[in-house]
Amino acid sequence: MKRVGFILKVKQDRLEEYKRHHENVWPEMKAALSKHGWHNYSLYLRDDGLMFGYVETANGFQAALEGMAKEEINAKWQAMMAPYFEALDGKNPDEGMMELEEVFHLD
Repeated sequence: MKRVGFILKVKQDRLEEYKRHHENVWPEMKAALSKHGWHNYSLYLRDDGLMFGYVETANGFQAALEGMAKEEINAKWQAMMAPYFEALDGKNPDEGMMELEEVFHLD
């Protein structure tokens, strides 16, 4: 299982609204994530909007992203979420995830 950490930046004036959307993620979106191997997927948000995400996936992060890119529900979710993020340069949020290098893991 590959562990992946990534960051994105949520607009500070949209933090509360962004968090509310994640209180009730669409069941179809959750099912698609599971279908494409997203396990232990978590998002953490700092007060200034810096968001850290964590996911485990058997086939690698790129394969997990590519699988989701084929899902219609993902396109709808990404379009809805895009206005909440900074510095996407026209990309969807899932295309703007900056993967972090893992430098330590305690088994």
